[in-house]
Amino acid sequence: MANPLIQTFRELRGNPRACVYTEPMWGLSMNLCLPYASVYMLALGLKDTEIGFIATIYMLSQVIFAFLSGPITDKLGRRKTTAIFDFIAWSIPCLIWLRAEGFWFFFVAALFNGTMKVTTNSWDCLLVEDAEKSQITKIYSLVIVCGQLSAFFAPIAAILVSRLTLVPAVRILYLNAFIVMTAKEIILYLCSRETRTGVIRREETKGKSILTLAGGYGGVLKIMGKSRGTYFSLLITCLVGAVGMINTTFWQVIASKRLGVPDVILPFFPMFRSVIALIFFFTVIPRLTKFGLKLPLVAGFIAYLVGQTILVLTPPELSSRYVLLIVSLTFDGFGMGILAMLAESLVALNVDKAERARVMALQHMIIMFVTSPFGWIGGILSDISRNLPFVLTMALLVIGLISTVIYYRKPGGLGTEEHLQS
Repeated sequence: MANPLIQTFRELRGNPRACVYTEPMWGLSMNLCLPYASVYMLALGLKDTEIGFIATIYMLSQVIFAFLSGPITDKLGRRKTTAIFDFIAWSIPCLIWLRAEGFWFFFVAALFNGTMKVTTNSWDCLLVEDAEKSQITKIYSLVIVCGQLSAFFAPIAAILVSRLTLVPAVRILYLNAFIVMTAKEIILYLCSRETRTGVIRREETKGKSILTLAGGYGGVLKIMGKSRGTYFSLLITCLVGAVGMINTTFWQVIASKRLGVPDVILPFFPMFRSVIALIFFFTVIPRLTKFGLKLPLVAGFIAYLVGQTILVLTPPELSSRYVLLIVSLTFDGFGMGILAMLAESLVALNVDKAERARVMALQHMIIMFVTSPFGWIGGILSDISRNLPFVLTMALLVIGLISTVIYYRKPGGLGTEEHLQS
């Protein structure tokens, strides 16, 4: 019997295929830069608190554009919105990061980058609106797998850093990101079509301004408020988002500045985590998600918590600290991968189809609003001790674990086998 993910990959058609097949280009562009993003800022003279503040500005920009993303996506259509705002959110910031000289460059880039919440909404609609509901979890698994493929290209970044030093090498990586992301935007636009729901919503919103459409969120809130699953999916996504933000921003900092990992080999550790995540996605995770989402959620929170605990407790003077980092990233790879996939799936599964764009817009806005302070908080904690941001992530993961156990104590929780197959 074929692996369910491989089978789903082969059977994809239409917009889901266009979205999934172009997703590896994300890994070949932005994911090559991310392992160096924070240390690049440090090398250009930014402080930990400034890095955290920029992360918070980025999240606040996402809050604003998450609010506007529903009306924009309905009015312009899923396909056109994705093309326009992908360029604004990724191609333009890449050029700014490429030429960055100090704090204000990163500040402006963060404002542009925050518009990605518009394309997050429109791209999600493009991805799943014409897909079978029973396939949504597998499709999001494939999306994350495609993003992790960049792990195999991490040695390129390491070679550049070793030959050119950190700052010149990262500038080249951002130039590559601009070229590849722009190509991705063009290919996706040419290979996709407007979704059936998108055509309907575009006709319904003709002659109405974006602000007028935004004023109709009251009815959308009532739709969201009727579902117990909505509250749970929002809580889980907020917690996973906050943990992910802190790890993305400060993992390089703790590894480089506290544990003494040289810049040259820094990307090999995220590469290892990505490879581990890929292995789990094709082996363990499909089996865990076969009969619902409770078990994989619990397993994901526990694994992620173990990984973060090992990271915090690893002594910097220990000769075997690299071994402990690898063990930590093994648990992180499983926990991060499954929780990221499930957080996206929970939101998508719990959306009124006719109002998907506006419901997801509000959900994304709430998520960004709740998670936005964690970059700034993480920066303050990192200034005190490089361990403290990860003590915070451990507390958030415990909250997620407890919330999952409490939610699934009642029958009919979101993510049951029947729900997934309906």
